[in-house]
Amino acid sequence: MKKSLQIGSAFIGIIVGAGFASGQEVLQYFTSFGMMGIAGALLSTALFAYLGMNLTRLGSRMRTDSHKEVIYGISGKTIGRIVDGIIIFTLFGVGVVMIAGAGSLFSQQFGLPAVLGSTLMALLVAGTIMLNVQKVIAIIGGVTPFLILAVVLISVYSLLTMDSSFQALNPIASEQPSTLPNWFISAINYVSFNIAVGASMAIVMGGAEPDEKIAARGGLIGGLGLGLLILLSHLAIFSKITTVAAVDMPMLGIVNEVSPALGVAMSFVLFGMIFNTAASMFYSFSARFTAMDSPKSKLFISVAVLVGYIASFVGFTDLVSLFYPLIGYLGLFLVGAIVYASFRKSPRTQTAESQTPA
Repeated sequence: MKKSLQIGSAFIGIIVGAGFASGQEVLQYFTSFGMMGIAGALLSTALFAYLGMNLTRLGSRMRTDSHKEVIYGISGKTIGRIVDGIIIFTLFGVGVVMIAGAGSLFSQQFGLPAVLGSTLMALLVAGTIMLNVQKVIAIIGGVTPFLILAVVLISVYSLLTMDSSFQALNPIASEQPSTLPNWFISAINYVSFNIAVGASMAIVMGGAEPDEKIAARGGLIGGLGLGLLILLSHLAIFSKITTVAAVDMPMLGIVNEVSPALGVAMSFVLFGMIFNTAASMFYSFSARFTAMDSPKSKLFISVAVLVGYIASFVGFTDLVSLFYPLIGYLGLFLVGAIVYASFRKSPRTQTAESQTPA
């Protein structure tokens, strides 16, 4: 069970980055639909649990250190190329968004130049992902409990101190902007986007665990835990919508309402979660193109992170608003492939090898 919990914790840590931990994703994808955001959160929980379980199971079954073999194994050559391209694009793009998010955090909370936060994040990420995969999993999973504790405490505080009922707040929440048309599509888009974000590292984590049941249980635990965090975050932001609707980081805004000192502490948690996702994205991106234990990998990692650092200067808000929904729709190719794979015979390594382009 300990290994499963570690995998589950790391799975949550991979997906929970700047957008989620700050509350901005939850505000746009769930709270903007008011009461129906609860239904969206429950739907997302079920989908995350199912897909997370299957991703880690597939990785363990095929014992791979890259997502490529699994993706081509379950999708075939044609769809496999599309899904592989989407994952590669997502890995690098989200890594860029995370570096930009670190800069925004430094600027908003501490009044420091954004370039300082982005530079520090890029250096930490490059150094960390040069370690082996087990060390990366341990580092990622180690930060996650602090976020879970923070979200639970913020939610309890928000619910105990809310001034109005959810019914009264519903019209205000429903006025918040969202790029998605309704709660159902929003929930599916959110899961699709995040699975595209987490699929590669989830497969790598599963591949590092020889016991398929342990790996699958870890993915299930991670998916359920992630869904619970979505629901709690939604309720917290919903209950404080009148005061946090206009801020970039709603969860941080709630904490600052309690105490500026706690706001500083929360900032460190946010930075840790941003780091989690950034390290996972660039690790998986690099593993797709080079053997991670080779001298060549260090050069590749350095170049990839440097290019991502330069691209991050486009800006955090603009990157999130444009990039996330697009990946959500493109990620449906991957979701479809995972669902299809779960209903047919188990793909084997030799099948993947026969279908994977050289």
